[in-house]
Amino acid sequence: MDYNVQNHLHPYVYEDIKTISDSNVNWPCLENKTVFVTGGNGFIAFYLICAMMIRNDLYNSNINIIALVRNKENAKKKYGALLKRNDIQLIVQDVCQPIKCSRADFIIHAASQASAYYFEHDPKGTIDANLTGTLNVLEYAKASKAESTLIVSSLKVYGTVFNGKNKISETDIGYIDIDNYKNCYAQGKRAAETLGCCYAKGYGLNIKIARPAYIYGPARIDDDRVWAQFIANVVKKQNILLKSNGAALRSFCYVTDTAVALLKIMTDGENCTPYNIANPDSDVTIRKFAKAAVEAFPNLGLKLTFANSEDEKEPVPSPMAPTPEILDAARLNNLGWKPQVNLTDGIRRSVKIVELQTKDTI
Repeated sequence: MDYNVQNHLHPYVYEDIKTISDSNVNWPCLENKTVFVTGGNGFIAFYLICAMMIRNDLYNSNINIIALVRNKENAKKKYGALLKRNDIQLIVQDVCQPIKCSRADFIIHAASQASAYYFEHDPKGTIDANLTGTLNVLEYAKASKAESTLIVSSLKVYGTVFNGKNKISETDIGYIDIDNYKNCYAQGKRAAETLGCCYAKGYGLNIKIARPAYIYGPARIDDDRVWAQFIANVVKKQNILLKSNGAALRSFCYVTDTAVALLKIMTDGENCTPYNIANPDSDVTIRKFAKAAVEAFPNLGLKLTFANSEDEKEPVPSPMAPTPEILDAARLNNLGWKPQVNLTDGIRRSVKIVELQTKDTI
């Protein structure tokens, strides 16, 4: 039977992921190599894994993929018949357990509980994936003599920054309350980066570090992240209701652009050098993201509304406020990365695909 990726994904999903395969990533570096990916059921990992399989289909790249997942049934739902391909192998276990499988040339550590729900309801599990999980990945990388190990970190490592600028570069560092359990994710990511650099120093590992901005795209309809709720509102043809003034200013980056950035960092980035991932065309406040979601589909006649009338007034930034979560991606741009998807296009792609998911057509 033909297990070509194009025949097993909806055309919208396939074309979205194919943009990664068509990008200027150093694909020759991955040809005939094995790539190990943790968090294989995750949002970003799915795009990365399918992009590598598409490379195999279109260019005979012969990239071998080992995907670590916690839940086999979820993997079957997500990948379907693609799991019958010869170029992908599932490893079913928690990343917090020692990893024992065949060696890999490249490693992408993307397993993480990145939702605020887990920070509140499972802080121990959240920090464990970033501490014990990263330690296990690094031990596996050492045993594999891997060419490159990518740690997918986060902009949350910066904490609350006051640098007198309107964006955050990789050399900035801010305050995090280390005794607040809600900082389990941010502190775990900081420690994960340090662990990676310790293994680079002690064992000569080639460690790459990526700090993505807020990654958005076609997430689950019940995803609790605020941007995902806006996309769900549009899919359900509901007005968007903001319960605040939506003044928080953030860097957003569409999932395909983020995936390309991760691959470029893994193959071409400097050892133990963090790289911000952000699209300056998508640096917006929460209310502007919501407004963009409404305006992307004028035919639906949706509106942006506010729970409190006083929040309707456009917020004025305070000069005393911390530096916004806007990332300076100049270092990444120097690797030849350039984002391709603007905010409106990314929202439209996301809505089209989530609509399909709600109809169980993928």
